[in-house]
Amino acid sequence: MSTLERIAAEAMNLPAADRWRLIERLMFSLESDDEIARAWAEEVERRIDAFERGHTSVTPVEDVIAAARARIDGGMA
Repeated sequence: MSTLERIAAEAMNLPAADRWRLIERLMFSLESDDEIARAWAEEVERRIDAFERGHTSVTPVEDVIAAARARIDGGMA
C-alpha cells in the first residue's frame, strides 16, 4: 500500500466534519490565490456547519461512485 493509499484509508476513518476540515487544509496547501482560498474556506465552513446542524447529510464516496457506475452502465448518463 502506498503512502497516499494509507493516508486516504486513515482519513476515511475520521468523522465527516473532520474529513471536511482535512479537505480545507489540503486545499489551502495547494492554493496560491488568497481570494480563492478564502472563498473555499468559507464554503467548507458553511458545509461543516450545515452538516453539524443536521441540515445536510453525507454520502460515502463508495456509494456515489457505485451509483455513477450504475447509471453509466445502464445508459442513463
